[in-house]
Amino acid sequence: MTPLNAERALYSDILNLAVAKKEYKQFKSVLNRFTKVYEVSDLLKNVLKIDEARDYILDKICSNENVDCLHDYLLTLSPKELSRQLIEGVPIVKDTLTKFLSKERYALPPLHNFFFTRDASISVGEKIFIAKMSSPVREREAIIMEAIFNYHPDLNTETINPVKQHNYSSSISYEGGDILLIRDDIICIGLSARTTVQGIDFLIDEFKKLKNLKHIIVQELPTTLESFIHLDMVFTMLDKDTCLSYDPVVFNQHNYVTVHIKVDNGKVAWIREEKNIPDALRKLKIDLNSISCGGNSDDWSQEREQWHSGANFFALAPGKVLGYGRNNYTVEALNKNGYEVIKSDDLSKHDTANLKKCVITIEGAELARGGGGCRCMTMPINRKEINWK
Repeated sequence: MTPLNAERALYSDILNLAVAKKEYKQFKSVLNRFTKVYEVSDLLKNVLKIDEARDYILDKICSNENVDCLHDYLLTLSPKELSRQLIEGVPIVKDTLTKFLSKERYALPPLHNFFFTRDASISVGEKIFIAKMSSPVREREAIIMEAIFNYHPDLNTETINPVKQHNYSSSISYEGGDILLIRDDIICIGLSARTTVQGIDFLIDEFKKLKNLKHIIVQELPTTLESFIHLDMVFTMLDKDTCLSYDPVVFNQHNYVTVHIKVDNGKVAWIREEKNIPDALRKLKIDLNSISCGGNSDDWSQEREQWHSGANFFALAPGKVLGYGRNNYTVEALNKNGYEVIKSDDLSKHDTANLKKCVITIEGAELARGGGGCRCMTMPINRKEINWK
């Protein structure tokens, strides 16, 4: 990545790769202590061993990115190497004058955003919704995730892809960072720079088909700062009754609407405006304890820490969360609310099974500059059932 192509890749800065890798290693080591972790590259490699899956992926990617000239070359690669190049990029072979004079390094560019695995697919109940990414540079991520869920023997499940529906419109877009499952019957969705009203209407139409009760809380977000690209950048759940929020958007909003849509028995029962997300959830018998991103004392601290994903924590289990240690005021606020602070390097010294609440921190100084946090870097596919009583 260079300053010239960073913006095209949806970045505002260039990461130090060595430091980012170190931080990501910390992140992965924490996940491995709590759950089985799949890496997309490994899943894709296994899927590419299936002829039908490989043909589907290559046909779709080459057509979508106008690189049909690469198709035959990609077919010659082993599943492992093909997986690597589909994610890390295919370098240009400078065998023509046009290619020789080109400023591009890649015929098929790397997927710079793919470590934010939350966005390209969403698990809702027993179904996987394939995201319609708002930017073309991320569409390959959705193609890969759809193939993984359709073809991998360990993950084979029903996928729903808006592009393949008869009512598809180019105005539809939605991404996983905007979709939060609050309870079995409650979903919060961000109306953001990445998720459109048409995208939300598509999701609602799909929820209607389930025939059971669903409450959809839609929160409009600012579109002027890139740190507000998804709902999970201002609001995440830490426990059944606890959230982390960026208060200026979630509580102190003036121009951003909150809408509650009730879907029951295959139709919209009603749509009404609410004061904010916590108020809407309170009416559904979830009385949230809200912890402030950046703490409560200083507006500037809240702004700075929200910018670096201070509201984007990942719940490993109810009350056991993972986030960036660089957001000191946020971590301090969590500690004041009973969360024991554990640095990832010290995790082996603690018995987290006997802790009711804890926050595990990774360094995150470099990863945060990529524009997302620990929730962004995960995509849960299976959760243990929670007793909501």
